[in-house]
Amino acid sequence: MKEIITLKQLSDPSEAAKLDEAFSNHFGWYRQGDYYDRCLKENQEGTRKTLMAFYGDALAGCCHLLHRSKYPYFQEHNIPEINDLNVFPEFRRNHIASKIFDEFESIAARTYTHIGLGVGLYEDYGNAQRMYTTRGYILDGQGMTYKNQKVVAGQPVMVDDDLILYLIKKL
Repeated sequence: MKEIITLKQLSDPSEAAKLDEAFSNHFGWYRQGDYYDRCLKENQEGTRKTLMAFYGDALAGCCHLLHRSKYPYFQEHNIPEINDLNVFPEFRRNHIASKIFDEFESIAARTYTHIGLGVGLYEDYGNAQRMYTTRGYILDGQGMTYKNQKVVAGQPVMVDDDLILYLIKKL
């Protein structure tokens, strides 16, 4: 029997601590620190909306909606950014990411005409790349960025999590 997926906005320090610990336990690349405390502050200020996803009673991941992206093209065109989608491996393939996206797209549609996101370019991002295009996200036409700066033809860049293509969707 499928568990129920629920979403809850990050709203207190104990939840920030729970996210910090869960990410540390699930991902070797994650370093514990004050990231989720800063996210909580931005949620309280209204500049970010962090949704925690639960599969039954278990924390299954989270994602953010940034009302002011760090990506210059999104800033110039008033496009909010879905950012840092992470579903813990044991909960993947249960439509959790889709539920998060449905919610963020609904929230954004109240205020904005478009929504955007960035995606990495190497194999680890393959599932995300397919999901985003299936949901109707298209390339923004601005080319690749590295650390939110346009990649210039002929200049070398590192292929890592900062090499990104941005996509948009009309709401």
